[in-house]
Amino acid sequence: MPGYFIYGGPMKQHVRFTLIALIVLLSAAVFALTQANACTGIITKTQDNNYIMGRSMEFASDFISHHLIFVPRNFKYTGQTPSGKPGMPWMTIYAHVGFSPSTLPIVDDGINEKGLYCGGFFHPGYAKYETVVEKDFPKTISSDDIGSWILSTCATASEVRERLPKIHVCGVVNPQLGYVAPMHCLVIDKTGDAVIIEYLEGKLVMYDNKANVITNSPVYTWHIENLRNYIALKPDNAATIKINGNDFVQFGQGSGAIGLPGDFTPPSRFVRAAFLARSVFQGKNVDEGIGMAFHIMNQFDIPLGAVRGMQGNKPANDTTQWTSVSDLTNARYFYHTYNDRSVRVIDFKKLDLNASTVKSIEDIQQPGKITDVSGQLK
Repeated sequence: MPGYFIYGGPMKQHVRFTLIALIVLLSAAVFALTQANACTGIITKTQDNNYIMGRSMEFASDFISHHLIFVPRNFKYTGQTPSGKPGMPWMTIYAHVGFSPSTLPIVDDGINEKGLYCGGFFHPGYAKYETVVEKDFPKTISSDDIGSWILSTCATASEVRERLPKIHVCGVVNPQLGYVAPMHCLVIDKTGDAVIIEYLEGKLVMYDNKANVITNSPVYTWHIENLRNYIALKPDNAATIKINGNDFVQFGQGSGAIGLPGDFTPPSRFVRAAFLARSVFQGKNVDEGIGMAFHIMNQFDIPLGAVRGMQGNKPANDTTQWTSVSDLTNARYFYHTYNDRSVRVIDFKKLDLNASTVKSIEDIQQPGKITDVSGQLK
C-alpha cells in the first residue's frame, strides 16, 4: 500500500467481529476517554514555498506541566529502558529546542537547527511499543526519548525513515503520569517532507503525510478514511436554491462549512484542522505564514472547564497549556501559553549551538503582562 510502511514483521488482519474483539474495542475507548488529552497539529505552506508547523498542547496541568529547553550539540543522552538499566547512548549532532514534560532534558515537541520538527501526540488505546530484553538495550530508547533522539540525530524526514527502524523503542513509565505515555509522532523537514510514526501491537508503522494534520486516537489511517465523510465541506458560501419558485438563501456567512464538527474529540479536530489547513489563504511569506498558523491553532484552544475528565479518582480537565508554531526554513520556534497569549520566539541564529549546558525557561505558565495603551489615544 503506497505511503504505508510496517517494520518488524506483518501485522495480523482480523476480519471477524467476535465478542472478544468488541470487548477489546470498548476497553480501548474507555481507556481513551479517561486519558484527557486533545493535541492538534497542522502543516501549512506559504506562497513563497516555506513550510510552517503549528501545534497545540492540551493536557490537565495538574498531571503534567512543561518547561522550554535548549539542548546544544555534543550533549550526551542515554536511552531509558523498562528495567531502569541504561539503554542506547548517543550524542547530539544537532542542537534543538522545544517543550519538555520532564525533569530530564527530553522534548515532546520541538525543532532543531536544520529545521526538522518533531511533535509527540497522545495516542491512548492504540500505542503499544516494542518488547525488549537486556540484549536489546544497547540499541534501545524509550517512547519518552524518541523526540529528542530524532531532533538530535536527524536533519530530514528521509533520515528518520531510514534510521528509526534500526533501533528499538520501548515503553517506560512516565514518573509524572504514573504510566507509559502512549504517543504517536509527526516529523516534518523544511522541504515539506513529512512522516507520521506509530507503534501498533509492538511494531513500528510509518505513514507518508496525507492531510497535513494530526490529532490523537484512533490510528492515522482511520482518520484519513473518515475525511471522506466531509469532502463536501468548502469555504465558499452555499448558493441560493429554489423550491416551488421560492428562493432559499443562507442565513449568514460560512454556510459552505455547515456540518464541520466543532467538538474537541480527536476525529472532529482532525476534520476541522484538515478543513482549515486546506481552506485558509496562504501567507505571502514566512511572517504572514506564522501569523496564519496561530490563527488556525486558535480554533483549537480549550479554556479550563470546557473539557472535563477523570484519571483514577482525580479530575483531569484539559486546557491548552501552550501553542507552538515552527518556522522550518529559518529554524525559529514561536509559542504562547495559556496564561500569556503574547507570542515569543527562540531563534537558532541567536543561540550558542555549542554551549556546554542545557538551558531552560521554566516560568512559561506565568501570567502575561497587560499593556495599558490608554495614553496612546489621540
